Amino acid sequence: MAIPLRKPNEIAKLKKAGNLVAQTLQYLQDNVKAGMTLKEIDKMGEDYLRSLGAIPSFKGLYGFTGSVCTSLNEAVIHGIPDDKIIKDGDILGLDIGSKLDGYYGDAAITMPIGEISDDDKRLIACSKDALYHAIDSIKVGMRFKELSKILEDFITKRGFVPLRNFCGHGIGKLPHEEPSILNYLEGKPKQGPKIKNGMVFCIEPMICQESGNEVILEDKWTVVSEDGLRTSHYEHQVAIIDNRAVILTEL
Repeated sequence: MAIPLRKPNEIAKLKKAGNLVAQTLQYLQDNVKAGMTLKEIDKMGEDYLRSLGAIPSFKGLYGFTGSVCTSLNEAVIHGIPDDKIIKDGDILGLDIGSKLDGYYGDAAITMPIGEISDDDKRLIACSKDALYHAIDSIKVGMRFKELSKILEDFITKRGFVPLRNFCGHGIGKLPHEEPSILNYLEGKPKQGPKIKNGMVFCIEPMICQESGNEVILEDKWTVVSEDGLRTSHYEHQVAIIDNRAVILTEL
C-alpha cells in the first residue's frame, strides 16, 4: 500500500490535532501526582482533551477501554487504566491520541512520579533522546529502514534494547497507516520505501533493559518485557516539510 503524501492543508489539520495531544500531555505532566489511580489519570486526560474540542481517538479503538494508555513501570505500551495507585518513585508512560476534523494526532511520554532513581532517569532519557536524535537525522530520500537502524544504534549504544514486534506508524485520516517503523533493523537498510516530502508518521522508541522480547499480560493489552524490568516510551508525530522533519506534537 502506498504511503500517503499530505497536502499543506492536510498537514495543517494534522498539526492542530497533534497540538491538542501535546497540550493534554503537558496538562497531565503538570497535574498527575502520587496517590492517583490510573483510571483517574485517564479521566483527567480524556476530559481535558475533550475540553479542547477533540475526540480521544484511543477510546474504543480495537476494543481499548481507556482514552489514555497508562503504562506503569514495567509496562512499555498499551497499559489499560485501572485502579492501581501510583506512588513516588514510579515511572508512568502516557500515550494519547486525538481526532479533530477527521484527522489524527498521537504522542507519548514517560514521566517520573516524584523522585526517581538515577537508573530510571537514564531509562527515560534513552527513549526521549533516541526520539529527538532520529527526528534530527531524517532526510528526504533516506529509507525508513535506515531510520530504524539509526534508532537501534542509538538505543544499544546507551546500553538498552528496543522492544520487538511493535513500531511507529503512519498517521493521517486513520490513527494507524503505512508505513510501519520498527525501532530496530530487519533486513538491509537500503531496502523498502523512501521518506518523501508530505509524509506524516509517528516515531516511538520503546526501550527495554535486557530483553526486547515482549510478553502480553492477561488483560490482552499491556505489553512488558520478558525480563520483568522497567521500561520507557516516547513518541512524536512528524511531517516532512521542505526536506526536513517538523514535529506536530510539540508545544
